[in-house]
Amino acid sequence: MHRVGVLVLDGVIPFELGIPARILGKAEDDAGRPLYELITCTVDGAPVRTDAGFGVTVDHDARVLATVDTVIIPATHELGEMKEGRLPERIGRALAEIRPGTRMVSICTASYVLAAAGLLDGRPATTHWRSAEHFQRTYPKIRVDRDVLFVDDGDVLTSAGVAAGVDLCLHLVRRDHGSAVANRVARRSVVPPVRDGGQAQYIEHPVPDEASATTGPTRAWALERLHHRLSLPELAAHARMSVRTFTRRFQLEVGMAPGQWLTVQRVELARSLLETSDLPIDQIAQRSGFGTGNSLRQHLRTTLGVSPSAYRRTFAAK
Repeated sequence: MHRVGVLVLDGVIPFELGIPARILGKAEDDAGRPLYELITCTVDGAPVRTDAGFGVTVDHDARVLATVDTVIIPATHELGEMKEGRLPERIGRALAEIRPGTRMVSICTASYVLAAAGLLDGRPATTHWRSAEHFQRTYPKIRVDRDVLFVDDGDVLTSAGVAAGVDLCLHLVRRDHGSAVANRVARRSVVPPVRDGGQAQYIEHPVPDEASATTGPTRAWALERLHHRLSLPELAAHARMSVRTFTRRFQLEVGMAPGQWLTVQRVELARSLLETSDLPIDQIAQRSGFGTGNSLRQHLRTTLGVSPSAYRRTFAAK
């Protein structure tokens, strides 16, 4: 079983602390067996304060991190020296327990911890949009992307603020065990099964009033017709809007253009079919709206870095 260590620092934000247990802790195989073992620790095993007026008591100190496969660090408001580019000695000692090759994950501003430890030098990374400019100034060797929900750089992953941690943890489940398992976790948690990592993390618009038109029904309609071409004029016509109005409202509501959203949904459908069916690649391409096997191969390589056949060998139901 994959062991996940959650390192809790003073000033931890309870919402972010709960995400790994809520998402990874609920991932199960088809027989209902858990796929991850979560172990929560603090630097020295002592209780820590949250930013919400209560404390957190754990059963382990940082020595347990030497036994895990993935380390997740939730956000804390008490970054101290790390906001000035320095890693506190006690946190450094805790991180020194981690074995080389262990996957490292930060949620929200915990990216400062990885940065201060030098783990992000020369790498792409993200953090909460409000901290992105300061983060880049403090750690100029990092290629900061302030406009995405999360960044997967292989053995080091970083997320944007708050709920983007849910997206990143679902991405971990999907990456480790495929979209069918991740979708079950998402349904159980009543959250969207996938928000693409490249989606904008901050969309500034007012909450629409009840009378406002929305693209929601058209998105639901499109999901039932992904095997069709679905041009932008068709989508706008279904929503009874002009193309310009539809495109603008879609971007406001979803955070990406209609065409980009359709591609994301088609990739997810193709992944599901690759995992759960024996259909030939060309048929999966047609059912998911890519038309040809070559088009599907191109999109999967661009999105996932693998071919459909390789993806199927990795994630097909046994």
